[in-house]
Amino acid sequence: MSQQNDPNTPQNPLHERFDTDHEIGENNVEILGMDLHNPVFFASSFFVIFFVLLTLLFPDRSGAYYEAAKSWSIENFDWLFMISGNVFVIFCIVLLLSPYGKIRIGGKKAKPDFSVLSWFAMLFAAGMGIGLMFWSVAEPVGYYTNWAGTPFNVPPGTPEARELAMGATMFHWGLHPWGIYAVVALSLAFFSYNCNMPLTIRSSFYPLFGERVWGTVGNVIDTIAVLATIFGLATSLGFGAQQAAGGLHYLFNDIPNNITTQMAIIFGVTVIAIFSVIRGLEGGVKVLSNINMSLAALLMIFVIIAGSTVLILNGIGKTLWVYIENIVPLSNWVGREDKTFYTGWTIFYWAWWISWSPFVGMFIARVSKGRTVRQFIAAVLIIPTLLSAVWMTTFGTMGLEQVQNQVGELANGITDKSLALFQMLENLPYGIVTSIIAIILVLVFFITSSDSGSLVIDSITAGGKVDAPVTQRVYWAVMEGVIAAVLLFGGGKEALGALQAAAITVGLPFSIVLLLMCVSLFIGLRAAYNLNYKNADD
Repeated sequence: MSQQNDPNTPQNPLHERFDTDHEIGENNVEILGMDLHNPVFFASSFFVIFFVLLTLLFPDRSGAYYEAAKSWSIENFDWLFMISGNVFVIFCIVLLLSPYGKIRIGGKKAKPDFSVLSWFAMLFAAGMGIGLMFWSVAEPVGYYTNWAGTPFNVPPGTPEARELAMGATMFHWGLHPWGIYAVVALSLAFFSYNCNMPLTIRSSFYPLFGERVWGTVGNVIDTIAVLATIFGLATSLGFGAQQAAGGLHYLFNDIPNNITTQMAIIFGVTVIAIFSVIRGLEGGVKVLSNINMSLAALLMIFVIIAGSTVLILNGIGKTLWVYIENIVPLSNWVGREDKTFYTGWTIFYWAWWISWSPFVGMFIARVSKGRTVRQFIAAVLIIPTLLSAVWMTTFGTMGLEQVQNQVGELANGITDKSLALFQMLENLPYGIVTSIIAIILVLVFFITSSDSGSLVIDSITAGGKVDAPVTQRVYWAVMEGVIAAVLLFGGGKEALGALQAAAITVGLPFSIVLLLMCVSLFIGLRAAYNLNYKNADD
């Protein structure tokens, strides 16, 4: 019997359309009180340990290999990444406007498990909350000053460069990344809650591969998803610890930015994440996500009031307009001359979003039962894009203002991207207080990511079970912290960068997986519409 559906509800006719004899957890084995999928759990654990040991034992060679693989993927398949990103956005917009938008995740009578605000807070915090903290100042300032390339090779320091700095930043944090997440999340939610299938990546491909998804094909898909997720989370945790330690040292010279401080931060984040994991979705991730969004909103409102209020408020609409005006040329992959910006930023981002999509997509699916397809896409695609515009304009405008007016450290450009946010806040009233809040936000966002990531990985490695023993979620939360700590201790930034490169490389095969997922989802939605909605009233 499906764990995602009420056992008292009648048989879903869609289940008959995608009829399978597979039972959730049928390939699982019980070891030490844990309920583990064989072979996904064991294969994933083996490859995680293998890659970490390889990186530690041969840091130079493994780092060079991972970087070479990443560069090869980005430089030779930039067209595939760009086309894929465009397809995902167009596909989501088509679903939003189509009759399929009335389909409800979980069936016509399904009710949401969370309020709209809590639901949105969780999906936004898991999706890119930490990235908005890290890049909201550094990215616009970087484009404006030609720190690492400018969009369309526009001359740095010009009015055009300032406009494009905000438009290009929005391009990287707007419709395209959320389109990637929406495709994965909607596919997983639909096939799990509407078709009685396990909450794993493989379920999304049942219309294409049939019963083979429960065998080797599915095992490979799920294992790659686990590796991409845990490597992405571990490297982000490691880099986040460095950012938090750097921020503390920047504010308080007595706190050194060294390996001891960074390890202490990782330990603290992991302990709190374990506590949150034990409390589950309702008492853990939901609470932390609401705290995240409340603190982030307060910080943003303070910057708007304490900073150039009129300039920021006027800039929101302008940022969106420049974004809309340039979304087509920025989405073009033919004849691009701004290779430094195009491959170093855009294609890198697309590969990174795709490699993170199994984690973010599955978590969003986990908390989205009861929403219609139209509500889902609006919440996952449109609303985050608008909020990102407000956030990026607020912090980016203040960063650019300080650069243009030669105020503070940012007047020298980007010297350390992890400190850009703190350097901007330093020149506003109550700089110490707001910087401390920013550090807390960084840490809480990482705790939320670790917590939600553990829930996701546990679901995949438990064969789609959402009520597996809590010790399994604790295992993965610990693994994330251990990987980050071991790599930082053994190889520092180079080791973390190497593992990040490996995670990004996964984005290449996964871009093809996601394109197939669009086809599979369309087949499923069409069947659901024809069976349950075509001749029915709204």
